[in-house]
Amino acid sequence: MFETVREDLRTTLDEIRSAGLHKPERVIGTPQSASVAVTSGGAPGEVLNFCANNYLGLADHPEVVAAAKDALDRWGYGMASVRFICGTQEVHKELEARLSAFLGQEDTILYSSCFDANGGVFETLLGAEDAVISDALNHASIIDGIRLSKARRFRYANRDMADLEHQLKEAAAGGARRKLIVTDGVFSMDGYVAPLQEICDLADRYDAMVMVDDSHAVGFVGPGGRGTPELHGVMDRVDIITGTLGKALGGASGGYVAARAEIVALLRQRSRPYLFSNSLAPVIAAASLKVLDLLESAGDLREQLAANTALFRSKMTEAGFEILPGDHAIAPVMIGDAAEAARMAELLLERGVYVIGFSYPVVPMGAARIRVQLSAAHSKADVERAVAAFVDARAALATAGA
Repeated sequence: MFETVREDLRTTLDEIRSAGLHKPERVIGTPQSASVAVTSGGAPGEVLNFCANNYLGLADHPEVVAAAKDALDRWGYGMASVRFICGTQEVHKELEARLSAFLGQEDTILYSSCFDANGGVFETLLGAEDAVISDALNHASIIDGIRLSKARRFRYANRDMADLEHQLKEAAAGGARRKLIVTDGVFSMDGYVAPLQEICDLADRYDAMVMVDDSHAVGFVGPGGRGTPELHGVMDRVDIITGTLGKALGGASGGYVAARAEIVALLRQRSRPYLFSNSLAPVIAAASLKVLDLLESAGDLREQLAANTALFRSKMTEAGFEILPGDHAIAPVMIGDAAEAARMAELLLERGVYVIGFSYPVVPMGAARIRVQLSAAHSKADVERAVAAFVDARAALATAGA
């Protein structure tokens, strides 16, 4: 029987490769940083890293590493349990309290990832008599989480407030008991920021709650790095914030839901990914506390990231590349053709710049791109070298196609 299954799986894998959708996993032989040593895939050894979510450069920060080492001695390696049995240490409660204060929410609950956090919210809070209204470009974890619930599902076009209002009217007309609007704070493939002021205004008008996945914003967006609710001045109007510890906040793993106290209390009782997954490793919790310490004085890192982002966007535009508009550290370089984007990424790696090409179905058909992600760890010279590599790779691609 399995030989038939094996053949079917091989056929599927061949189809993925032939469609140009295969995702190779290149091996890195160094800590995550602005430069990394790629030990596979034909890379020339040490390369500039422009595809990590290491926005503030904290993944290998010496104080974060030191805090992790100290935590191993004090708290041990792992919990070997879920939270409600014997998996809660003081360090977990301290991190939850610190995140709540930082994000301006009443309480916080930790998860093993933001994917799990988003997977645990909707089924717990919403039933068949409720409605969830989701942005069309929301992260896959939100989509999967919504599928687990019995709530009626409505979808509005990306950042389209007229469509959102239409969907809210439809939900109200259907007699929805609870209505929950959910959006990414920053959309990861485009770098676009959700219009939270307008979303909150519509939520007030139609008696809805607001949920924001702020994974690509917390730590560096907003005056104090508190994310898109702070950027738009609506920290007190967002009911649920989900996010990750695996991007700007140290780059390890782990996620959270920061929300109204009653929401978090119910998640502790009924959220399946929380109840049936091992506790976040104490070393990650302790290192994340150090990250929050560093964020209190991280204005220079946020300024460096903003400067790097502005420099890259302006230099690439001057060089004739199309970059989606905005000022976020996600800077998508639009290529169009999927095969061309993949080949461009390979040429860039050969020239010492590590980036990834994205194509359908991750992004719309014909909208393939190379997603460049800037970091505060990059120097001005790093950014200028990356731009020069793009120019050179484009020329090589044109020559090969001539």
